[in-house]
Parts: sequence; C-alpha cells; structure tokens
Amino acid sequence: MRAWVPGRVARAMTAWVPRGVPRSKWAWATCRIPRPRWAWATRLPRGPRTVRWRLTLLYGALFAAAGALLLTFVYLLARATGGGPGTATVQSSQLDGGAPALSTPTLTRVAEAARSDQLHQLVVYAVVALALMTVASLALGWLMAGRVLSPLRTMTASARRISADNLHERLAVSGPDDELKAVADTFDAVLARLEGAFEAQKQFVANASHELRTPLTLQQAIVDVTLADPDASVSALRAALARVRAAGQEQERLIDALLTLARSQRGLETREFVDLATVVGERLRGVELSVRARLESAPVLGDPQLVERLVVNLTDNAVRHNLPTGEGSWVSVWTGVDARGRPGLRIENSGPVIPADQAAGLFQPFRRLGAERVGKRDGLGLGMSIVAAVVAAHGGRVRARTRPQGGLVVEVSLPPYAPAEHRIPDVAAAGISHSAPVV
Repeated sequence: MRAWVPGRVARAMTAWVPRGVPRSKWAWATCRIPRPRWAWATRLPRGPRTVRWRLTLLYGALFAAAGALLLTFVYLLARATGGGPGTATVQSSQLDGGAPALSTPTLTRVAEAARSDQLHQLVVYAVVALALMTVASLALGWLMAGRVLSPLRTMTASARRISADNLHERLAVSGPDDELKAVADTFDAVLARLEGAFEAQKQFVANASHELRTPLTLQQAIVDVTLADPDASVSALRAALARVRAAGQEQERLIDALLTLARSQRGLETREFVDLATVVGERLRGVELSVRARLESAPVLGDPQLVERLVVNLTDNAVRHNLPTGEGSWVSVWTGVDARGRPGLRIENSGPVIPADQAAGLFQPFRRLGAERVGKRDGLGLGMSIVAAVVAAHGGRVRARTRPQGGLVVEVSLPPYAPAEHRIPDVAAAGISHSAPVV
C-alpha cells in the first residue's frame, strides 16, 4: 500500500536517488509515513448540485428546525404547568380498598415519578413524530421544488434548442407575472436584440461584398474592353489604366472606411483632450461654399483621430450632398457646450428635400438618402455609420433630422468634461466669419 507523504518531505527524501532506481519508486520505497486520517475528507462526495435538491434540503431543514422549536416549547410548557405536591389528592386516613395510609412525602415522590414518566413518553413520541414528519416534508419539498422549477426546466430546454439559425424563436412563457416570467421575458428581449444584430451583420456583409465587387467588376470590364481592341492606341491604353487606377483608389477608400468603422466600434484605445472648435475650424478652411460658423470651445476627452474623422465625415457629407454651386448652397456649423454642460457639434446644410421618415436610416451602412444620394456614387455610404460608431465609442448621442426647405441637420452631443485646469479658451476659426447662432 502506498504511503502518503507531504510535499516537502517527499522533495527532501528524493533529493538523493541511487543510480538506476527511478525517482518515483525510490520515493515510495523510502516513505513509510502513514496516510493521515483526515485525508479521506478530500474524497468525500460534494453536496447536491441541483437546485431541486438544495431546495428540498432547505425545506426539510427549515421544517425540522421549526418542529424542534415547537416541541421544545410544548415540553417546557408541560413541565412548567404540571402539578406540584398537591396534584394527587389522596385521603390521609386510608386508600381505596382499606390500604394503610401513606405519608405526604411518599405521595409527592409517586406523583413526581408518574409525571416524569409522562414527560419522557411525550419526548419520545414527539421525536418519533418529528422524524416521520421530517421525512414527509422532504418528500413534499421534493415534489414542490419540482413543480416550482418545472418552468425553469422548460425554459432551459427551449434555450438549448435556440441557435444562430433559429433566433426568431422565443421562450414565450405564459403564466403569472412572477420572477420566472420576468427572466423569460428578459431572455426573449436579449434574443430579439441578437436577432437584430445578426440580421444587421448579414446585411452589412452583403452590402460590403456588393460595394467591394463593384470596383472589381468595373476594372475587369475596362481591362476586357481594352484587350479586345487590337488597335488600341497609347492614349486609349493610358485612359484605361487611369480608370483602373481610379477604381482601385475607390476600393482603397472603401476598405479604409471599413477599417475605421471596425476600429470605432471596438472602442477607444487612447484618450486625450480635443477641442471640437479647433478641429472644425481647420476642416472648414478649404470649403468653397458659403459657411456660417459659430465656434465656441467644446473640450472633449477622447481619441483625437476618431474625433477628427467624425468632423471630416460630417463636413464632407454636408458639402457633398448640397445644392450645386451658385444655387444658394450653404453650410452652417456650431460648436460649444449646451445647457447641460455637454460639448456638442451641429452641422446644417442646404440641399434637396428628403422625406422625414428616411432620416432614421441615415446611420445604417451603405444607406444613401434622397435622389442625388442614390444616383451619385461620389460617396461610399459609410460616412454617417462611422459618425454613429465614433459617437457611441465616446458615450455620446447623435441625431439627424431633415429640413422642410431641403437639406439635413446633424446634432452630436458628447459627455461633459470641463475641469478648470484643462479648459481650452474659445477660438475663432481663421478665415471664417462669425454669424448669428445656427437655428
């Protein structure tokens, strides 16, 4: 029989091993320390692992404890209210049948002995009854626990059947509005959100595949047409190569936009102080449209590159999807801190009339609004999606609404951060005239 040896003792005894003898055999051969008696505790089976067993034992333990307290109270009450020396009233002269009379101390001892026997029988009967009722309570507790947990088993089986292929299924638990139904309703709500996320992901993959395939198809068509002409001139070849290069650049921009979207959805890696007024002012310098700007300090704690990409996408969107030059096109920009102390950015532009119900889908990937946004392909369809992802990564909110006269208004609100030592003074964008507040 192998002996149990503590770790330190085994290491000390196996420090020197004879040549040709395995270390393990030498350790067992040299160790004669008996296994401690408490070692059996490590092999004991664990407690009940199911909630039904735990509830059953809990019910039985509570019943046994309550029954023991009740019997103890009854025993103490019976012992306290039992008769004293005068419980047995016996004639002092003689007993029934003419027996000689007994003295009072003898009668007292007889009464106390009888009373002690009665209390002993009461305790024995009570303990037996408590044991039987405890066993019965365990059986009833097992049945009641099974009945209570039956909806939970049903929900577990239904949840195991649900996978990525059938997220449309729901638990749909009926019954009273209790805790179990609340859990089932919460799980159904989670499934609904997961289904929406999976559908959005599938739609995004399909749209991204289509958008990536379009430049490839164009490049292949240009190459095939050029190769089919054996008498193509040098200028024609150069023109074909220029178109192929333009298609490749569009594909590169699309991939870069997809990478930026993925990065913004992953969260913030760095946090620095950025002033929206400074970023917007630098971006508006090269805009050729009529710009009305009121730039006040709007300090933000976030990723400078993502914040810059947010401003670039919003300004490019306002300039690109605007009225033609010379038809009264304009862009209005505001940065500052609102009444709740949240730094914000608002960009408003003129443009074609867009139905109000289409503004909600503006932040979906590859979604273009209005006739010009659908017909022209000078945009990738990811600008506003990146804006929404960047704002979400910074813990802010973004909202878009259409103007009845045409155009769009986009409002961005970010979390406040304005300690005195990090306040950035108000700046005015160089070369941009200030005007009335944007309405």
